[in-house]
Amino acid sequence: MSFFAPLPQQPADALLALIGLYRDDPRAHKLDLGVGVYRDEAGRTPVMAALKQAEKRLWESQDSKSYLGPEGNAAFTRHMRALAFGAGDFGGRITGVQTPGGTGALRLAAELLAAAKPGARVFVGTPTWPNHPPLLAAARLTTQTYTHFDVATQRLCFDEMMAALGTAQAGDVALLHGCCHNPTGADLDGDQWAALADLLADRGIVPLLDLAYQGLGHGMDADAAGVRLVLDKVPEALIAYSCDKNFGVYRERVGALFALTAKAADADRVNSNLLSLARANWSMPPDHGAAAIALLMEDPDLVVQWRTELDGMRDRLRAVRDTLAAHGGALAHVAEQNGMFSQLPLSPPVIARLRAEHGIYMAGSGRINIAGLTVETAGRFAQAIAACV
Repeated sequence: MSFFAPLPQQPADALLALIGLYRDDPRAHKLDLGVGVYRDEAGRTPVMAALKQAEKRLWESQDSKSYLGPEGNAAFTRHMRALAFGAGDFGGRITGVQTPGGTGALRLAAELLAAAKPGARVFVGTPTWPNHPPLLAAARLTTQTYTHFDVATQRLCFDEMMAALGTAQAGDVALLHGCCHNPTGADLDGDQWAALADLLADRGIVPLLDLAYQGLGHGMDADAAGVRLVLDKVPEALIAYSCDKNFGVYRERVGALFALTAKAADADRVNSNLLSLARANWSMPPDHGAAAIALLMEDPDLVVQWRTELDGMRDRLRAVRDTLAAHGGALAHVAEQNGMFSQLPLSPPVIARLRAEHGIYMAGSGRINIAGLTVETAGRFAQAIAACV
C-alpha cells in the first residue's frame, strides 16, 4: 500500500476554478470580480511607482544575499510598527518579526497562541476570510463563531458580536478585522470600536487583530484608529500586518507579526518564542519586498509618492462604490462599506446566471472585488444584477 493512501482527496479551490473559467471565456466584455487583488482602471495590478524606485535603489546598493535570521528585516519591521501602532508610547511592551505575508503572520500568531494555551478558544465573526478557520484549526485552536454581518439585510451585527464576546472567559481570543473587512467591507465605527475595546479589557480577552488593508478604507491613520483604541485598553494583543494591498507586493510575501505584552519584561520572552516558531516554520522570511519597503519608508519623498498613489487607489474604490450604490437594490449598501470587498445578497442561481449570461465572474458566496470594476462598468454590472434577480 502506498504511504500516502490514507490521505483523502481535498476539494479544489473554488476561486482557482473560477480563475480558469474566466481565462477560458472568449467574451470581450467579461468581468473578473473574484480574484482579491487591486486593479487600476485598465484592469492591471501595477507595481507602485514609489516601490519601483525603491527596488532600483535596492538593486544598486544591496551587496549580499546572505541570511538575516528568523526575525527578518529589522528596519522593515520597525517601519510597519509605526504604521500600525502610530506614535503611542507602549513602554517597551511591543515586539515583532517579519513574516511571509499576512498569512504567515496569522499562522505564526496561531502557533504562539497554541504554545501559550493549547486548544485556546478563538471567537471569529462570520462571514470571514475563508483562510481564517483552517489556519486556526491547523494550530489546533478551537473556533467559536458568531454572526458579524447579515448578508441578506446587509447589516453589521454589532449587538450579536458584543453578546457573543460577552460570554468569553479570560484567556479567550477574539480574531478581529482591523479595517476593510474581508469579505463584507462592513467595519465598526469609532463608538463601536471603543465599546468593543472596553469589553475586551473587562473580560480579559486577547485580541488578534488582522490588519491587511490599511489605507484602502479612509486613510492610513483612520484605518488603524480602531486597532489603536483596542491597543490602548488591553494589556496584551497580537497584530498581524500585511503589505500585499497597500504596497502592492502580493507575490513578494511581505508581512509582520507584533505582540503587545502586559509588561516590558515579557517582550523578550515572547520574542524568543516568535523566533523559535518562525525558525521551525520558514527559517527566515523572503527579504526582497521587505527590504524595498524599508528603503521606501526611509525616504520622505518616496513616502509622499507612495501615499499619493495609495490615496488614488482608495479614491478609485470609493468612486466605484458610490456608483454602484446609486443603482439601489442589492447594491444599495455598498457605499457604506470599505475597502476592496463586499458580499452581496445574491443566490447561487443568480450568480450562475450572471456568469452564463453576462460574463460576470464572482465567488459563489456573493463576494465581489470592487477593484474589478470601473465607474464605467459598474452600471453594466448593476443592470446585469437587475436582469437576473
